[in-house]
Amino acid sequence: MSTFQGIPAGAFEFYAELEDNNNREWWLEHKDSYNALVRDPVTALLAELEPRFGPGKVFRPNRDIRFSQDKSPYKTAQGGFAATQEGVGYYVQVSADGLLVGGGCHTSTPAQLVRFRNSVDASSTGEALRQIVDSVAAAGFAVEGEKLKTVPRGFDKDHPRAELLKHKSLSARVELGEPDWVHSPEAAGKISGMWDQLRPLVEWVGRHASP
Repeated sequence: MSTFQGIPAGAFEFYAELEDNNNREWWLEHKDSYNALVRDPVTALLAELEPRFGPGKVFRPNRDIRFSQDKSPYKTAQGGFAATQEGVGYYVQVSADGLLVGGGCHTSTPAQLVRFRNSVDASSTGEALRQIVDSVAAAGFAVEGEKLKTVPRGFDKDHPRAELLKHKSLSARVELGEPDWVHSPEAAGKISGMWDQLRPLVEWVGRHASP
């Protein structure tokens, strides 16, 4: 039997307070709240979705501040990721802004990038991706990812899929705020449905951007 009962309203409130109190003392004082309101529900959500999307990972709350000018020690969002392969998979996030659901390819090695661009360039696989991206956008997702400003060297600047060729990573997301259903077990089904809408994109980049 599932232990997922929804994301408590307190999870979003926790991050609103953290944004104003991002320090170790406040965190230690509220760590039990983080575990109960954020980490445990997101862990239970990923476990609920595992049979359809594979095992998920809950990201650590600590920021890596070694090379950052921003020395605030804690992330102001809790992310969870169900990877289909390295850097590719399904994403969910809780923050003060609400719930975010996404998926795609978030990182790429040089070898992955070569494969991705060659597949975008090829008419059959490239047109398949264009149709997938159009469908995802029509469903209300924002298509995003790290992009070059110009078409990469070796490809025609007037290429019919020039915008896709500019991508170094390719993903999509939707920001949902705090809908009523997010606080109930119904949230698992809602998120599962959105991940299903992103499945063609995740599977395309998985096939054509793998090493």
